Amino acid sequence: MKFSYNWLKEWLDLSISAQELADQLTMAGLEVDSVALAAPKFDSIVIGQVMSVEKHPNADKLQICTVDVGDNSEENLVIVCGAKNVKENFKYPVALIACVLPNGMKIKKSKLRDVESFGMLCSEQELGLADSSSGLLELPSDAAVGANIRQYLDLDDTVIEIDITPNRGDCLGLSGIAREVGVLTNTNLKQAVVKSLKATTKNIFPVKVSEAKACPRYVGRVISDINSSALTPMWMQERLRRCGLRSLGPLVDVTNYVLLEYGQPMHAFDLEELSGSIDVRYAKKKEKLTLLDGKKVSLDEDVLVIADDNRILALAGIMGGEGSAISDSTKNLFLECAFFTPQAIVGRARRFGLQTDSSYRFERGVDPESQLKIMERASQLLISIVGGYAGPVINISSATNLPKKEPIILRQERITRVLGVDIAWKQSKEILTRLGMKISGGKQEGWKVQAPTFRFDVSIEADLIEEIGRIYGYNNIPMRLPQGSLNISPRSEAKLTINAVQNLLVNRGFQEVITYSFIDEKSQKHIQPEIEAIKLANPMSADMAVMRSSLWPGLLQAIRHNLNRQQTRVSIFETGLSFLPDSNKGSSVEKIEQKLKIAGAMAGFVNSEQWDISKRKVDFYDCKAAVEAILKLACQKEDVKFKATPNPALHPGQSAQIIRAGQVIGWLGKLHPEIQKKQELSEEVLLFELDFESLQEVAIPVFKPLSKYPSIRRDLAVLVDEDISSNQVCETVHAAIPDQLQEIRIFDVYRGEGVEIGRKSLALGLILQDSSRTLVDQEVDTAIEWVVVKLK
Repeated sequence: MKFSYNWLKEWLDLSISAQELADQLTMAGLEVDSVALAAPKFDSIVIGQVMSVEKHPNADKLQICTVDVGDNSEENLVIVCGAKNVKENFKYPVALIACVLPNGMKIKKSKLRDVESFGMLCSEQELGLADSSSGLLELPSDAAVGANIRQYLDLDDTVIEIDITPNRGDCLGLSGIAREVGVLTNTNLKQAVVKSLKATTKNIFPVKVSEAKACPRYVGRVISDINSSALTPMWMQERLRRCGLRSLGPLVDVTNYVLLEYGQPMHAFDLEELSGSIDVRYAKKKEKLTLLDGKKVSLDEDVLVIADDNRILALAGIMGGEGSAISDSTKNLFLECAFFTPQAIVGRARRFGLQTDSSYRFERGVDPESQLKIMERASQLLISIVGGYAGPVINISSATNLPKKEPIILRQERITRVLGVDIAWKQSKEILTRLGMKISGGKQEGWKVQAPTFRFDVSIEADLIEEIGRIYGYNNIPMRLPQGSLNISPRSEAKLTINAVQNLLVNRGFQEVITYSFIDEKSQKHIQPEIEAIKLANPMSADMAVMRSSLWPGLLQAIRHNLNRQQTRVSIFETGLSFLPDSNKGSSVEKIEQKLKIAGAMAGFVNSEQWDISKRKVDFYDCKAAVEAILKLACQKEDVKFKATPNPALHPGQSAQIIRAGQVIGWLGKLHPEIQKKQELSEEVLLFELDFESLQEVAIPVFKPLSKYPSIRRDLAVLVDEDISSNQVCETVHAAIPDQLQEIRIFDVYRGEGVEIGRKSLALGLILQDSSRTLVDQEVDTAIEWVVVKLK
């Protein structure tokens, strides 16, 4: 939120500079994003009145103006001007000779098409007050001719922008910021006196609230016979500009001004466009509304609306409708000021692709007790600018549905324990009192603290302690190292830790990444089309709409990001949770099954470029080697099998299940070419994913004495069908001679001449050894013959 420092000083007698104030606000938790001048530095620009306007004899688009600049010149100045909106008897900023404008232009005596010009009439853009403008800056008729424009517009000001955290909705108005600054600087707040405006007409418009739970308070008033041609005062336009809002006419400007002043959104309807009565209700299914920005929306039954007897007028707390909007021809209006609960507003604006000042505040919570005061304030401002007659205030409130603040017990010893510093109760009490809290009770049973209605974020003892620490000053709390006894828990050697896997992968050249748990639904369908992803009720954006059921979508996004930035070698991994609906327990949020996964992705070249190694891109077996290294941490090699199995996300010929003890614990393979294309990946990607819980049980190594007798090697060539895996062959061999076989080595796979299509030749090296004696040739020959029988 942006605010003017000079405007803030109307609420407080401040003696510190704007920068000092910004530093204090940041230390108190209201982070300051920027401190900037309200207008660039310039001088010699005064208020001038155009006395006459004549057409330039030699240029169709230029006009010759005679301008009175008061005591700044003995006679009226002749100024040649090209602005279309220059008018006789109107007042504008005039840059005198020798003035240097914010854009660097120096004003000199000049001749334009044979006519001398002695100054320049200025627009907002030329004064540095706007990025663009359509003409000269028109000044009010009561502006003093010859006065310095900086003083008249109070441009020697500073604009401070603060970043409001979601819990501090009370600081989304200048009154809330002033309250904070008053506490920080120990300065008394000048409470603005808002008097009740006496009704001068009996005009009312009927109102009913069908959804009192969502709208516990609704305040309205009719203001009739207004002057639609009135202009917003320059002081108000300037304050709006410095807070980041442009002037849109007095009817809108007043509601925006009160919004900035108190943080309470308001809305004005054209009374002539309303029929019957106002009703605050939920929309009916598929009801439609055209918003103020021209956007047409179709509504759901959980969207709170303002309606009359014939149609919907506005999205409650978000934006008004086009059909009932005020305009330059509005003569009578209905002004509303309501309290909508955050639960009724949160997420609705985002659903329609909107983010308005109103929804931003209602989502965080506004003061439910301020609507009557703010209605009076807005009514006074409106009538002082556009005239008219105010009707009686309609106040519909539901006491049972308004937020209720329960007293909070605060203990002195708890303050000391949490903050680590002993703050005197007198000082704590003063801090809380200045923050608007009421205190009763005594030290023995704990003080009872009643938080004000505008502090939605204060509900427990820790919140009060945070407030004390924040105002006391985090920089005043001494730095101490934490103290406490450490209980060292034994770590079982039979359990694999996630750190061990992470360290292993890093040592193998992988880099760890952290991706979002929320992904877009399209990516989810690419990877696991058979799984119905868990959708978020209020997603932050369309590409973060569902919860991931696999880590692969996030890794693929990271791979693409790196490849698009000329990274030719990418190996990454992630450890994180995947989320699946538990089919045994239903589909509610509480029944989500969360699994810790380890996943990796590889793309590009195996090694960095160098002279001694030829370039080679990663393949299935590079990825498989990384998986096997992880598996070796957890189990014996023979406990795990790789089974060729199709997966919709993986290449049909390079996809494998990873199986341990008959249970599928993961997948391995190359990304499917179609998905590679859909994901806009320029390189083939190898992927793996493992269920960490299935790896945690570690097979502890057991020592076996080494045999002192020599080993014997025999080689076999086995001709098998392509669909028979080497693993099946090795298992058959091992089962045939389990006692003597020490190792099986596959040292060649042959397909080609002499081997028919659909078959392959595997060359096996069998290492035989006995622990108690030397094997003789006859025993080895018998063993090999038995192996051949089993293989056949």
